Amino acid sequence: MAHRNARLTPYARRLLVERFLAGWPAARIAEQLGVSRATVYKWIRRYRAEGWTGLMDRSSRPHRCPTRTDTEVENRVLELRRSRHRGPVFLAGELGLVASTVGRILHRHQVAPLAATDPITGAPVRQRRGGRRYQRSRPGELLHIDVKKLGRIPDGGGWRLHGRDGAAMVAQRHKKTPTGYDFLHVAVDDHSRVAYIEALPDEREPTCAQFLHRAATWFHHQGVQIERVLTDNAMAYRRGRTWAQVCVGLGIRRRFIRPGCPWQNGKVERLNRTLLTEFAYARPWTSNTERRAALDDWTRHYNTERAHSALGGRPPISRLPSTT
Repeated sequence: MAHRNARLTPYARRLLVERFLAGWPAARIAEQLGVSRATVYKWIRRYRAEGWTGLMDRSSRPHRCPTRTDTEVENRVLELRRSRHRGPVFLAGELGLVASTVGRILHRHQVAPLAATDPITGAPVRQRRGGRRYQRSRPGELLHIDVKKLGRIPDGGGWRLHGRDGAAMVAQRHKKTPTGYDFLHVAVDDHSRVAYIEALPDEREPTCAQFLHRAATWFHHQGVQIERVLTDNAMAYRRGRTWAQVCVGLGIRRRFIRPGCPWQNGKVERLNRTLLTEFAYARPWTSNTERRAALDDWTRHYNTERAHSALGGRPPISRLPSTT
């Protein structure tokens, strides 16, 4: 394979052969081109065996690789990636492989990284450069909080179960009373990624303040004392009196992201996306009650069992003081 310091490019190899065919001795050709006579004879043999095309660059890839992962295993990795849209750490845990092996398989098959794909469909999307990554040094130093609005599911299931043109969905569209929304209040610890989630009827300031109080109590039972809380600039957080009173009463300092910069609260935003792909849209639900009843089990699985890529494949609970 030619490189910028190579003595013989495809043009120089052709010149070498032409001079040899013109009767030049191999020693003189080698002296003129600054290579050895063995190199001259190598390219002459290549020309005689393959013609002028034999002088072109060849891939340096070996003809065989005895230690390469079996094709069946690679197909299982690719199939799980297509169906779950997850990274090497998760795929390795599911298939009993090493994360670096899974990463090489995905790279070999030119699979786009998760940051460059849509989290629902897996289709490629445009990338945006984010800010500098950081992580607090201890649990409780910073708690990220946000609210994710989620459309309620009508009794009997929604369009994911019946299709958009089904009779049930046509009747649903003509209902006088709208189905409404659930509001998932999400709190995630910056250091450990341990999450506390509740599905509540609204995102008003008293509801947000009560959620913070319950979240702080829950984290206290896990051995974590909340020191700061980071939110966006919603009125409930920025100017809510009850919210401020709860923060003062619990000794929590308030922090806000810069307006128009949601990535500054990226850890909870990323958890919101995980909630959609692995919980809310992971299966067709038959009712909103069924989905809400499954939220606590999913949160428990997320905290205690699910491999987290930012934690080296360990679950978030492994970073809490009570488990170290």
